[in-house]
Amino acid sequence: MLKKFYPKRIADSAYVIDYKKLYKEGYRGLIFDIDNTLVEHGADASPRAIQLITDLKKIGFSVCLISNNNEERVSRFNRDIKLKYIHKANKPAKKSYIRAIKQLGTNIDNTVFIGDQLFTDVYGANRIGMMSYFVKPIGPKEEIQIVIKRKLERLVLRFYRKDLKRGRIKKV
Repeated sequence: MLKKFYPKRIADSAYVIDYKKLYKEGYRGLIFDIDNTLVEHGADASPRAIQLITDLKKIGFSVCLISNNNEERVSRFNRDIKLKYIHKANKPAKKSYIRAIKQLGTNIDNTVFIGDQLFTDVYGANRIGMMSYFVKPIGPKEEIQIVIKRKLERLVLRFYRKDLKRGRIKKV
């Protein structure tokens, strides 16, 4: 039952993923969560985030943002990055993931979702069969409902690591 929440891959940060390797593997679309994935919760796009997106475009990726936040928050973050985005995405609903793929002009098999929450970001990507990357949250500031989810995530990740070690699941 917990496997539906397992990410395909894990990284310490969205900033340490080997994107050139992903491109060589055939991936062409990247979908990012914003808060605690690219910047601390509520923050505007940082120079680091702007540089990452610039570099990803140079590699050849199409990039989109998906957030459960309102349009003001997402458009404020996106002001200097100028990506396609979906606000009030209602993750983990499938609809927004599919809409993002259409906006990117990619497909499920060549698109990767990168986010910091198992029960929304990763689960939503897994529900449609998309590659999912789980990254550690950037900052400590989180809403109370997310703090509660983090405790459950630690439990899921413990089972994930055990299953990996025992060969019950394979790294992709």
